Amino acid sequence: MIGRLQGRLEDCWQDGGRCGLLIVCAGVGYEVQVPRGWHERLQIGEPAAPLTLHVHHVIREDASLLFGFERKDERDLFRMLLGVSGVGPQVAMALASTLEHEQLIAAIAAGDLGRLGKAPGVGRRTAERIVVDLRDKLPQRHDGGGVPEAPDGPAEGEVERTLAALGYSDDEIRRALRNTRSLEGEENGAGVDAMLRLCLGWLAREGA
Repeated sequence: MIGRLQGRLEDCWQDGGRCGLLIVCAGVGYEVQVPRGWHERLQIGEPAAPLTLHVHHVIREDASLLFGFERKDERDLFRMLLGVSGVGPQVAMALASTLEHEQLIAAIAAGDLGRLGKAPGVGRRTAERIVVDLRDKLPQRHDGGGVPEAPDGPAEGEVERTLAALGYSDDEIRRALRNTRSLEGEENGAGVDAMLRLCLGWLAREGA
């Protein structure tokens, strides 16, 4: 089974709604389907730096398929999605292409069926199964530091759950919310997405 590829980006391709890369590793070219967002960010040029993909390999009677991701945690979430009844590789990739990794985790954690349903092939029943099966299985890290301060509203509550699902400790979440409340007005609407961006930015700076 192929789990990781590192090589030179030879080509970017699209086939209908599917996006992929041709990666040359030691003279062998591998066609790998990737999320649309990453596909759009990649540029082909010379000299090209080595590109690393974290790969999920699907072997069927009539095909051997590779699905690649920029980060290991993205591939791990893809594999979790495949464990949900009714979710195959193309539906899981559609979810990864419609929502960025953090947005997808947030939608699952919040039970946001409407947002999940924006992905092609994901109906309400499939979205419900994804939430029921994965909400409590999302990667979490607890440090025993107590519970975060009570959120000031539903938006903060959702941001809190999303950050916990991303692996941040209770103390990190508490400090991120406290230090970004005064900045919320700088973001349009100061809704969940804006608050989440501010918190993630603050946490990234703190961890640098």
